[in-house]
Amino acid sequence: MNVITDFLIIGSGIGALSYALKVADSGRVTIVTKGEMNECNTHYAQGGICSVTYSPDTFEKHINDTMVCGSGRCEIDTVRLVVERAPDSIKDLIQWGVSFDKSSDGKYELAREGGHTESRILHHKDITGAEIERALISQVKRHPNIEVLEHHFAIDIITQHHLGKLVRKHTPNIRCFGAYVLDLRHKNICTITSKVTVLATGGVGNIYHTTTNPSVATGDGIAMVHRAKGVVENMEFIQFHPTSLYNPGERPSFLITEAMRGFGGVLKLQNGKEFMDKYHPMGSLAPRDVVARSIDHELKISGEEFVYLDITHRNADEIISHFPNIYKKCLSIGIDITKDMIPVTPAAHYCCGGITANLHGETSIKRLYALGETASTGLHGANRLASNSLIEAAVFADEAAKHSLLHIDKIIPQDGVPDWNYEGTSNPEEMVLITQNYKEMQQIMSNYVGIVRSNLRLERAMRRMEIIFNETEELYLKSTLSQNLCELRNMIAVGYLIIKQAQQLKESVGLHYTLDYPKK
Repeated sequence: MNVITDFLIIGSGIGALSYALKVADSGRVTIVTKGEMNECNTHYAQGGICSVTYSPDTFEKHINDTMVCGSGRCEIDTVRLVVERAPDSIKDLIQWGVSFDKSSDGKYELAREGGHTESRILHHKDITGAEIERALISQVKRHPNIEVLEHHFAIDIITQHHLGKLVRKHTPNIRCFGAYVLDLRHKNICTITSKVTVLATGGVGNIYHTTTNPSVATGDGIAMVHRAKGVVENMEFIQFHPTSLYNPGERPSFLITEAMRGFGGVLKLQNGKEFMDKYHPMGSLAPRDVVARSIDHELKISGEEFVYLDITHRNADEIISHFPNIYKKCLSIGIDITKDMIPVTPAAHYCCGGITANLHGETSIKRLYALGETASTGLHGANRLASNSLIEAAVFADEAAKHSLLHIDKIIPQDGVPDWNYEGTSNPEEMVLITQNYKEMQQIMSNYVGIVRSNLRLERAMRRMEIIFNETEELYLKSTLSQNLCELRNMIAVGYLIIKQAQQLKESVGLHYTLDYPKK
């Protein structure tokens, strides 16, 4: 099956679906997602989405909190754009049917999370992302111009390279003409050509052994752009969420939202002592990088595998009302959070870097946009402020939609794109060749490129990753493609980018902390 469309969107989170709804009245939209539509990072976002809503909060306060959390590495123009346009994006979401919690006086109930100096987090219980996905999916399914291809895996974006032209890192005017997509049910590869392509493929968490991300978060969009010689930046800044539920054997790790610390939760050692005050003046409400690194340090000192998050001092009914999903999950494994402290440990959570995108969401490759966690817009800098991610995706979806609609009539569809070449490939003889490299890749990244790094660890990681890369490429070239093989290939590419860019940064800043260049 070959498809010709106006707008090809790869991904199905808040950025992808918001963009689709914004452009659907102006052309044919094709959404490609490798699982079900709601299987994305947006769906699993618990805490909420931030926007200045009521006084005494102000745009300047939100801007300052973002800049401080980002360790001075944020792009001020991007920060100002997102913060000032956030209220309009919230209105769009509400218009599409998203329900945010309100207090008894009818005003929106705003939570506060780590790094925020004011309460500005709109939420729906502790399943905000799921509520946003529910509303957006409902709108998308009703629109006659939007076609959704579930269980379709994007292998590579199509550029001049596929038309027989040499494309290098510094080739000017690289252009995207669509993507090669694997139909996972029928096992055939279709060619989708488009005037505009949008990558909103989410995060990279599964390159690590422990992550809060769903299994689909394998860095596909970032890897595709890297192979297409596009610009990818700031990959060294991987955010580890400080508080995932310690429940060995469960994957992905269940997230204990940062909003619980904003609600009054206190981090404690297994002996019951508080410890965050010695690391940061905001204590348990410190920015995530500080909290994750502090917990990591305490665990290394004690040799234990988790610390506790204590919320038992708050009213039990209020705890259950605010965090019903967390209450239910913890109760299922014998923990009553109204009476018992919650065992938590850091887990890979968010990629602050990604495909370089400008204020319109444009990448270095013409006709290609990047949205959400896949993109590096400059908003997060060296560390993401809690709940800034969902609003970034919504604001940039609007920006990218407006920009692409201004230019789409000038874009001439590309003819002569060849079909996928199956020549010389066969089914892999042994699945173990894929699964073993997958496990090794996760071990390398977790042990050498985690919360705390060093030059020696990064050097070892690069040497070992190169071996796995060569083995996987050899298998890829001679194999009939599968999702497992393609995801492994993408994660190795992303791991390489993280290691390489971490080696280039000769200082500790934000989420990149190295023993060789400790902070003064």
